[in-house]
Amino acid sequence: MTVSLRVVLVMLALSLFALAATGSPVYARLSYLWGFVLATCWLWSKIALRGVEVTRLTQTRRAEVGQILGERFQVQNTGRLPRLWVEVRDRSALPGAQGSRVLTRIGGREGGSYLARTRLVRRGVFPLGPTELRSADPFGLFPVSRTVPAGKSVLVYPLMFEVRAFPSPPGLLPGGEALRRRTHQVTPNAATVRDYAPGDSMNRIHWPSTARRGRLMAKEFELDPLAEVWIVVDAERAVRVKHSSRTLEEAADAFWQPLPQVELPPSTEEYAVSIAASLARYFLRRGRTVGLAYYNQGLDVLPPDRGGRQLGKILEALALLQATGEMSISALATAQAQHLPRGSTVILVTPSVRQDVALTADYLLRRGLRPVIVLLDAASFGGPAGSARLAHTIASLGAPVCRVDRGADLVVALGVVVAAQGMAQLSR
Repeated sequence: MTVSLRVVLVMLALSLFALAATGSPVYARLSYLWGFVLATCWLWSKIALRGVEVTRLTQTRRAEVGQILGERFQVQNTGRLPRLWVEVRDRSALPGAQGSRVLTRIGGREGGSYLARTRLVRRGVFPLGPTELRSADPFGLFPVSRTVPAGKSVLVYPLMFEVRAFPSPPGLLPGGEALRRRTHQVTPNAATVRDYAPGDSMNRIHWPSTARRGRLMAKEFELDPLAEVWIVVDAERAVRVKHSSRTLEEAADAFWQPLPQVELPPSTEEYAVSIAASLARYFLRRGRTVGLAYYNQGLDVLPPDRGGRQLGKILEALALLQATGEMSISALATAQAQHLPRGSTVILVTPSVRQDVALTADYLLRRGLRPVIVLLDAASFGGPAGSARLAHTIASLGAPVCRVDRGADLVVALGVVVAAQGMAQLSR
C-alpha cells in the first residue's frame, strides 16, 4: 500500500466518521469525493499498461569487454487512450545496465524510444532482460507493473590486448610429412579429392580429376605441422586467486572512462582468459593454426584451425570459461601431449606455484614439443608466493617463461622472457 493510498483512505474514514457524528452534507460530499477518487484511480490503474509494449533492439549480439553496448528501447502505446507516464526498468543481469528510463505523455497509438549505452565490464552471456514496465494513476494510489521476459542475449568476449611480441619457439619439420588431420582451410598439403559440395570455393576444384571423371572434384587439405599452436588454460579451482578490490559494478559506473584504460578484474581467472584470447588472436593473425584446451566441469578441447572463424570459436569458449575444475594444468597438459605432433608449440597459462609445472615443461620438451609458460604471479593477487622460484626453474630447463603480475601491462609483460638464456638454449 502506497503512502498516497493511505492518506486517501484516512481522509475517507474521517469523512465517514464526521458524517455519522454530525450528519452534515459537507462530510457527505467529501465522502463521495474520496470514494470517487479511489474508484477512478483504481480503474485508471487497470488500463494504465494495457496495450503498452516494449521492444529492445541491439546494435550487436557479440561484443568485447571494454566496448559500449548500444540498445534501442521502443515503447509503443497501441491503445487509444494516452498514457501520462511509463517507467521502463532494465532488470538485465548485465553489470551497470543503463536501460532504465521514464517516458511521459505518450499519446494514443503513439510511441517513444531512446538509446541506452552500457559499458561492458564482464565476459559471459547475458540475457537482455527481463524488462519491467511500471505505471500508475495520476495520484499514484495504485501502481501497476508488468514484466516482459528476455528474448535475446548478448555474448561478451574477454578483454584482448594487442600483443606485439611473444616467445615463439620454432616448430620441428618431421621429414616434411603432413599432419593427418583434415581441415576446411586451404593449406599447402593437399591430401585427396572428393566430390564437389555446394559452397566450395573455385580454388578448391581439382581440374585434372574433374576432366578425368567428368564431374566436379574438390581438393581436401591437411594441417601444416609447422603452424600448430596449443593454448592450455589452467581452470583449476584450487589455484584460482582473486584480489579484494573494487567490484565490477563499480567499474561499470566509470562510464566515461576512456576505453584504453579499462582494467582487468583482479583475478587470476580473468587474467588467464584475457591472455589466452590475446595470444589466440596474435597467432591466428600470423596464419598459425591454434587450438584451445582447458578442464572446467569436463575436458573442453577445441581442435586447431586457422582464420577468423576459429578466433570466434575460441573467444566464445573463453567467454564461458569458469575456473571451477578439479584437474591441474600439469595433468591436463600431460594428457594432451600424447595427441600432439612433434614440434607443436604448447602455451601453458597458469597461476600455479607447484613444482610439477616445471616437471610438465620438462616432459613436453622430452616429447619434442615446444612449451611456453605464462606464469601469473599468484602472490601479487593475494595468493601464495613461489612464482619467481618456479619461473627460474622452468627457464633453466630451456623453456621460455613470461611472468605476469597483477596490474602489469600485458602488452609488455607477454614479450618479456624471465631468463634470456632459456631462449638461447632452446634455439640451439
